[in-house]
Amino acid sequence: MDLDSPYRDAATARYAVLSVPYEGTVCYKPGTAAGPQAILEASPQLEFYDEELGGEFFAAGILTLPAVQPAETPEAMMARIRAAAEPVIRAGKFLLTLGGEHSITAPLVAAAQAHHGPLSVLHIDAHADLRDTWEGTPLSHACAMRRVLELTEKICQVGIRNVSLDEVRACPPQVANFITPAIIREDPAWIDRALGLLTDRVYITIDMDGLDPALAPGVGTPEPDGLTWPQITRLLRRLCTERRVVAADIVETRPIPPNHLTEFIAAKLAYKIIAYTQLG
Repeated sequence: MDLDSPYRDAATARYAVLSVPYEGTVCYKPGTAAGPQAILEASPQLEFYDEELGGEFFAAGILTLPAVQPAETPEAMMARIRAAAEPVIRAGKFLLTLGGEHSITAPLVAAAQAHHGPLSVLHIDAHADLRDTWEGTPLSHACAMRRVLELTEKICQVGIRNVSLDEVRACPPQVANFITPAIIREDPAWIDRALGLLTDRVYITIDMDGLDPALAPGVGTPEPDGLTWPQITRLLRRLCTERRVVAADIVETRPIPPNHLTEFIAAKLAYKIIAYTQLG
């Protein structure tokens, strides 16, 4: 956000932003590796003042960390991500990670859980990401939440509208609890339903294709329908005020110049999380 130096001090900043420009298992349209930098470049265009909340929230401090450079194998990359995340979380900072593909989430949840104890996960996405393996690796972006399920069974999946038969058969409890766009439209208490699937301590992972593609077209695998801006912000505000959110990631932004809508929306979502986590 192009903050003055007192607000990005490594010793005092409450929030730390980590970029992970990795797309080692992308299987359709490449480009998510450019997402983190595009989000950072969009962020100075944000106003410090949040019109919804009536205040400024940057003064808690936002430190931008060096990017985690891609490794040669998915296994090495996951280890590298966890190694980068753990000291930041141990230092007491709220880690907000920008991806890159969705496979980066599992090591981030593992790092957060190692410090904070058992966590639940709010997962916003168009896709379930519950495959056990995909294209020869269990560390594919298509397996992201299957790997998270090995860390915690408390996962609330919102916005899901593309799932395979294998995922339905392998993970029936998860599938039964999907909060789909149809449920969001039809059930006025859908946010209560979502919060009921989560524990007191929560990790947030947002795949940008969970939003409606009219709002966020710059993603690798866009899907019709999806969350609107009022829907996702209402959910995040309720979550951050009623639960203890300990860390978050925003993944799968794929810049499509000259359109810069998706990276700007991702930057605004990041600042919304920073703001909402200061309300409790």
